[in-house]
Amino acid sequence: MKRLAIILTLVLALGASFGCAKKTTEEPVYENTQNQELTSAVQTISDSRVYFAFNKYNIESQYDAVLSRDADLLKQFPDIRVRIEGNCDDRGTQEYNLALGERRARAAYDYFVNHGVNPGQLEMISYGKENPAVLGTGEAVWAQNRRDDFRVIAQ
Repeated sequence: MKRLAIILTLVLALGASFGCAKKTTEEPVYENTQNQELTSAVQTISDSRVYFAFNKYNIESQYDAVLSRDADLLKQFPDIRVRIEGNCDDRGTQEYNLALGERRARAAYDYFVNHGVNPGQLEMISYGKENPAVLGTGEAVWAQNRRDDFRVIAQ
């Protein structure tokens, strides 16, 4: 009988020590730093713009910091692929603006490649005057439409 009491006491003690797991109302937070950095890089590149003077396609020095930062991000994340979209204002013929938009996209493409970005991460397209950022007329409107946009197409 004494033996049974000891065994019963041990069983109860073991059962009490294991008990039921406490349920929490909060889920554990697991941070994936790499994923957050990739998301931030994609957003940064997508928000970038380069603007051009009338009938010009050379990249002005004021955009060096933007393009250099984007080039560094593209080198850091080689799975990111970007489409460089050349755009023009609505003056000039369709043919002229398509060619000018292509030269503008090529200028950014060349900048990236010259700064060590893998050409396989880049593609170009010219929309000419067909993809205005702002509708209307006047220099303030036209200046916003003479640009390169950067679209992340893969990550």
